[in-house]
Amino acid sequence: MQNFHISLADTSPTSASQIFVSTDGVFNARAKVLGGGTSINAGFYSRTGESYIKKVGWDSKLVNESFPWIEKQIVHRPILAPWQIAVSEGLLEVGILPFNGFTYDHIYGTKFGGTIFDRFGHRKTAAELLTSGNPGKLHVLVHATVQKVEFDTSGITLGKKPRAVGVIFKDEKRNQHKAFLSKTKGSEIIVSSGAIGSPQILLLSGIGPKAELEKLNISVVLDCKFVGKGMSDNPLNTIFVPTNRPVQQSLIQTVGITKMGVYIEASSGYGESEDSIHRNHGIASAEIGQLSTIPPKQRTHEAIEAHKRNKKNVPREVFRGGSILEKIATPLSTGHLRLKSNKIDDSPSVTFNYFSHPCDLKRCVDGIRIVEKIVKSKHFTNYAQCDKETLDKLLNMSVQANINLIPKHTNDTESLEQFCKDTVITIWHYHGGCHIGKVVSPDYRVINVKRLRVIDGSTFTESPGTNPQATVMMMGRYMGVKILRERLGRAAGL
Repeated sequence: MQNFHISLADTSPTSASQIFVSTDGVFNARAKVLGGGTSINAGFYSRTGESYIKKVGWDSKLVNESFPWIEKQIVHRPILAPWQIAVSEGLLEVGILPFNGFTYDHIYGTKFGGTIFDRFGHRKTAAELLTSGNPGKLHVLVHATVQKVEFDTSGITLGKKPRAVGVIFKDEKRNQHKAFLSKTKGSEIIVSSGAIGSPQILLLSGIGPKAELEKLNISVVLDCKFVGKGMSDNPLNTIFVPTNRPVQQSLIQTVGITKMGVYIEASSGYGESEDSIHRNHGIASAEIGQLSTIPPKQRTHEAIEAHKRNKKNVPREVFRGGSILEKIATPLSTGHLRLKSNKIDDSPSVTFNYFSHPCDLKRCVDGIRIVEKIVKSKHFTNYAQCDKETLDKLLNMSVQANINLIPKHTNDTESLEQFCKDTVITIWHYHGGCHIGKVVSPDYRVINVKRLRVIDGSTFTESPGTNPQATVMMMGRYMGVKILRERLGRAAGL
């Protein structure tokens, strides 16, 4: 856990974290490692709510069996950090009620959630769930990069649907291989490459808008205008709160689930670590694209380098403290994903159109005002113990440190709207690109294609719960059981 920010900020070729920048100018990350996002994320585990399960049309009985299957193996109750307790008390004081204590459930009020970090701070990932499988029937290829899915299109002229027949992939030496799909009834290919990777693979395989594919000389298997459309990312805005003493490191443990369409979360102690200052990393630092005091389009590599240089000259006490995070729950702004080339190694062009919908902007303003109240609450000020003189001194120094502090004019809506736009970053909860009813059916089969499914966050129209990883992992178990029941029937004992 103490190295969370270092692995996330690592942009070397062998890193588990792969940086991409959306056309909006916001730096973002994808996971290129077994276990996906669970291998590089902040670890917070919280289920989605009942209303989401109903909306998606999942079987609630199987959902409620699938969540505990994950939890028993890799989820822990966190050891609460003082910062997290102070934020939870601040949330309650400003009216984010009731207090729901420790729970995985998604309910209005203030609560503590689970974590995939154990009590020693070691990460558990989705990859560990593979140990529940029968090793004799399970083969995992690592360092195998899928290039595309192959299809049999010979029956298209007779009105037959294209059929997935195999997958082309490369190994770590860049040698190409092909995996063929067995002819056994029920055999299929499942794409689970996330909200960037899954639409990208479909497009490279010839499923997508015909004109876009032909421009890149990709043979069209199925003309589907919806692949890569409806991309969405939950905007995040953070406020740094300085303290007059060092703060224990903590990732997200507390969450305030408001009725205003925003979630309030917190992290602490990452900015002041030696690694953050001297090796230029930090949970809200330039190196992972969180240069949030500079408007998105101005977050250039030159700006990042300048930030790194400046940071070394800023006194260490400026970085003491933690952040309060404000996330839009269900953004109405959407964008799209397009291929830049016909090569899998080239990250596609992604646009999220943050705050293009006025409702998102209004929610952000409401959220920043909640954060301001928390920072000024009695419980929180007692914890931070930052007197006016210290605060003023830190404010003057923080300009150089590129730290977001509470904006001066919070009663001025227009200036807060600008603050939201200028300081927007990501919490890595992007989703969409292969929506149900448009690209896939409710059982996640690609529409008008045989033997191919997409099962992951690319099918979501909204990010489930406060943090999606619990629901994404549950969905894997849920669909695995459903598919086995289809193939083998109830006799399989599932």
